[in-house]
Amino acid sequence: MRARWVLILIAGLSATAPALAQMHGHGHMHEADGTGHDMVDMPGLQGENATAEESAELALMFQRFQTLSREVENLPNGIRTVTRSSDPQVMDALVSHTVGMIDRVGQMNDPKIFIQSPTLDIFFARGDRIQSEVDVTDEGVIVVQTSDDPEVVAALHTHAAEVTAMVEQGMHAVHQMMQRPSN
Repeated sequence: MRARWVLILIAGLSATAPALAQMHGHGHMHEADGTGHDMVDMPGLQGENATAEESAELALMFQRFQTLSREVENLPNGIRTVTRSSDPQVMDALVSHTVGMIDRVGQMNDPKIFIQSPTLDIFFARGDRIQSEVDVTDEGVIVVQTSDDPEVVAALHTHAAEVTAMVEQGMHAVHQMMQRPSN
C-alpha cells in the first residue's frame, strides 16, 4: 500500500534577505578549514525559534546523510525535487522536516537555525509568492515550488542546489557555503 498525501501551501511573510555572511553572525564559529564542528551535539542545528524535535531531525539527517538521495529539476518558474532515504527513520525525519519547514513559511515562523542559509530569507520575505506542493509517495518526498517572482525563482534554484550539496556531502557542504564570500 502506498502512503500518499498532498499538501498545497501558499505562504505570506515579511522579512529581509541579508547576505550569506549572516551565517557567521549567529555566534556559531568554525575555523577556516571547517574544523571545530561538534558532530555529536551539532549546536549549529539549534535555533532561536527551533524546537528540540526540529533540531534533532536535522541532526539525524546530517549524521546519516549517506542514506539520502535527491533529484532536482529546475523549472522555468521554480523547482521539482524528489528526495528519499534508504533509512526509514531518516525518511520519517525528512518528511517531517519538509512539511514542517514549508508550514513555517506559511506561518511566518522562521526557526532561525544558527547555520541556516541566508538563501532562505527571501522565502520568509516573499512567501506569498511561492506555491508549494508536497507529495509523499513510495518514490520519496516530491516537492514542486513555483513563483512568478524571478528573484524567488532564482532563490528556489539556489536553495535546491544547497540542499543537494548537503545530501551529497553532509556538514562539509555547510562548511563550504559558510566560507564563500558574501555578495
